[in-house]
Amino acid sequence: MKGDSAQPTLRQRLGLRLFLSYLIVVLVGGAVMVGTAWLLAPTSVGRHAEAMRTAMGGTLGDDPALIADVYRAFTDGVMEVVVFAAGAAILAALLISVITARRIVTPIRAMTAASQRIAGGDYGQRVPVPGADELGALAGSFNLMAETLDQTERRRLELIGDVAHELRTPLATIRSSMEGLIDGVLPAEPETYAGIEREAMRLQRLVGDLEELSRAEAGQISLERQRVSLQEPLMVAMKRLQSQFEDKQVSLELAPADPDLFVRVDFNRILQVLTNLLGNALQHTSPGGRVILSVRRDGNSARVSVSDTGAGIGPEHLPHVFERFYRVDKSRSRAGGGSGIGLTISRHLVEAHGGQIWAASDGLGRGSTFTFRLPLD
Repeated sequence: MKGDSAQPTLRQRLGLRLFLSYLIVVLVGGAVMVGTAWLLAPTSVGRHAEAMRTAMGGTLGDDPALIADVYRAFTDGVMEVVVFAAGAAILAALLISVITARRIVTPIRAMTAASQRIAGGDYGQRVPVPGADELGALAGSFNLMAETLDQTERRRLELIGDVAHELRTPLATIRSSMEGLIDGVLPAEPETYAGIEREAMRLQRLVGDLEELSRAEAGQISLERQRVSLQEPLMVAMKRLQSQFEDKQVSLELAPADPDLFVRVDFNRILQVLTNLLGNALQHTSPGGRVILSVRRDGNSARVSVSDTGAGIGPEHLPHVFERFYRVDKSRSRAGGGSGIGLTISRHLVEAHGGQIWAASDGLGRGSTFTFRLPLD
């Protein structure tokens, strides 16, 4: 109710100020016109009347009183015309000022009402764009701001829901295991405690990834750059995950590469990107499949690709694979996978190095390729 009562006050004040500004301009213009006519009319009329009397052969006579009456009549007539013209101009200007003020106030009033609703949590508010002028640009900027706020709010709600979903499963597992131990349903054996420890470690990884994601999205990633050959982080990443590939019976291969591709990067951060991409490929590739890691020169950049023969990605999912907690297969469990934000963190890390990252796939069941590009040093 408070906003509703303030809205007419704003409209009235703005409309009154615009009206007064137009009125002042009109009055000043009218006063200047009348004053100029009052100062110049006697001389001008007298000069023209004298010329007319001379042309008529002096028929007006030489009576000064008669000549003065003629001059005064002409002056009064001119002043009367000027005054009526000024009055008409003032009325026309006032009418135009009212129309203009209403045109200005209406979109501002709409933006005021929309901003109050947005402040109340209704982020779907938009205002009509009145035209291509400054008011139209203002309305367009307002709509862009509202759209950005709406998207931010949706992402915030999605993040809260995603985090709650990711935390619910391990917490439920830990709780049920502890209840089983207390009630004597589960045996107090190393396997039981190992299962609880795995879920606790999963929670710990999720919290760590969320902290990393928060810093990345806030642009607070610290980079310790050094000049390295891309072969170094590639070999370290492959060695780190080799045992996991062997356990799942997935082949991990390194394509022939140019050994002279040097980049100035944070070694550990790029290693983190490679580990995330290789782990993602391993997770979505069935036993007997292949994952190929390749690096090559691409102009002034180095291009690194991780290709697999796994499940593939549908074209409708490709634009979203780097979004946090996004899953191509909604029914797929993450119990044996990561936190679901590794690709999101990888995108931020690559972009922090001045590079780009993208995904490609020929469709479901036809594998996928994740590629990132870094500027050469």
